[in-house]
Amino acid sequence: MLTKKIEIDQIEVTRDGHVQVRSVTIIEEDGVLIGKSLHRHVIAPGDDYSSEDVKVQAVCAVAHTDKVVSEYKASQTAKGA
Repeated sequence: MLTKKIEIDQIEVTRDGHVQVRSVTIIEEDGVLIGKSLHRHVIAPGDDYSSEDVKVQAVCAVAHTDKVVSEYKASQTAKGA
């Protein structure tokens, strides 16, 4: 039987508050690994993270303080973004 599972295996917070999330997709046949791939995405301070995994939401709630979000938005405005 083929099975596919997706797991978050790494969550990192950068100095400026970005949360980097790495997930791994594992394909197994009868319990034997036949394929694996990695995917990354980044959540910037101020981004909506409500649809993320609960572990990612918990990290974002701690990392994305009001101060971090306002500093990030100010830096983006200064860059003309």
